[in-house]
Amino acid sequence: MTKRGLALFAAMAFIWGIPYLLIRIAVRELDPGVLVFGRTVPAAIIMLTLVAYKKQFPIMIANIKWILIFAVIEFGIPWYLMGTSEKHLTSSITSLLICCVPLFSVLGQLIRRTEHEKISQRRMFGLAIGIIGVAFLVGIDVHGGSFGWVALLLIVCVGYTVGPIILATKLNGVPGSIVIAGSSAFVAICWTPWTLTHWPSHISGETWACVGTLSIVCTALAFVVFGALIAEIGATRSTVITYINTAVAVVLGVVFLNEPLTAGILVGFPLVLMGSIYATSSKSATAVETHS
Repeated sequence: MTKRGLALFAAMAFIWGIPYLLIRIAVRELDPGVLVFGRTVPAAIIMLTLVAYKKQFPIMIANIKWILIFAVIEFGIPWYLMGTSEKHLTSSITSLLICCVPLFSVLGQLIRRTEHEKISQRRMFGLAIGIIGVAFLVGIDVHGGSFGWVALLLIVCVGYTVGPIILATKLNGVPGSIVIAGSSAFVAICWTPWTLTHWPSHISGETWACVGTLSIVCTALAFVVFGALIAEIGATRSTVITYINTAVAVVLGVVFLNEPLTAGILVGFPLVLMGSIYATSSKSATAVETHS
């Protein structure tokens, strides 16, 4: 991985590690659909302003079909399902389940069998180590009544797997600001009627802060950086970032939500890091996948 790719990877690891904590806090007061609306409106305003300033609306219109499809697959449905699940599951369990994304991605890659992204044994080993690390990291503590919420998160994983593929194939070369502007605006419009009928009577300052961070940092900024990451290291490798996200999410859960710090976390954290390094690197520079 190049230095630029490593820097983008590290930035995304943190930016997408904090949403689990923020969502868990926000859904205490907000309906998950209202949270989706709150996450997308500020991002839409910021990114549409940027697109207008750069006079890029013709590019958005030319790619509107896949931008809207991406919006539904990456934002509209997954964010509602995740918010709903986090009302019943801890942030640690949620982040663990989202770690299925790299496996879904590898499976999808095997089915597509593209020439640009071949899966080496080194990368498969990294994926396996990462999964083992995640298992130690947060443990699997899913009771019978929680399997429905787990199923919802697996649907989220499918969306998070397909989204980067759309970016890499159908929206390749389209600036991330354009994709996020169109996607966030479309999702915000779709969730407006729901929000009007589910708006809470009171919203605390803490919740407003969570929603603002989710929208501006974890959405507007994040997907611009993520688009650059995909261009640098490829769609499949980009999804391995979920391993580091899990580590960040667990640490934040322990510190701010009083979730237990177990021996599994102490053992799993190093395994997650090692697995991510192996899964996103190759033995030689010539084998590194790049779309830049």
